[in-house]
Amino acid sequence: MLSDPAYQGRLTTAMLTSWHSRWLENIYTWAGAERTVNVSKDGFLFAPALFIPDLLLEFQQQQLDALTPCRPTSIDELLYALSSVHVELILIHPFREGNGRIARLLCDVMAFQAEIGPLDYTEWDRSPGEYFAALQAGHGRDLEPMQQLFRRLLSAAD
Repeated sequence: MLSDPAYQGRLTTAMLTSWHSRWLENIYTWAGAERTVNVSKDGFLFAPALFIPDLLLEFQQQQLDALTPCRPTSIDELLYALSSVHVELILIHPFREGNGRIARLLCDVMAFQAEIGPLDYTEWDRSPGEYFAALQAGHGRDLEPMQQLFRRLLSAAD
């Protein structure tokens, strides 16, 4: 998949939808479809379903168009790009299930574009509270906690 030249250029929300569909189509009839129900986790409400089409358009314009292909000139640029797309996609939560995995796949593709390769998210799985706190901080536009989580992933990859 990642050797496909399409993944070396600008990434799109249509690609994310396709990835979601291909991954879950054998499990869910709604795989690849934008959710039409509101969802929350541990009392945290994700974007209302009504706003998802507009939020995905904004995500495309402000995140994917600006940050892909991911060719950072510094570690700080890479941390910002990965944190920004990850937090925004999770907060939009466009699908009923699988948003975290799609966000990780998106970041892995961006890491490949940056010539780093896939990231190992095991540490995040061991510290779900810290990860969730970083997402909540991102909701307030503070990306620093998520950048620190990505910094640790990148350090572990060295």
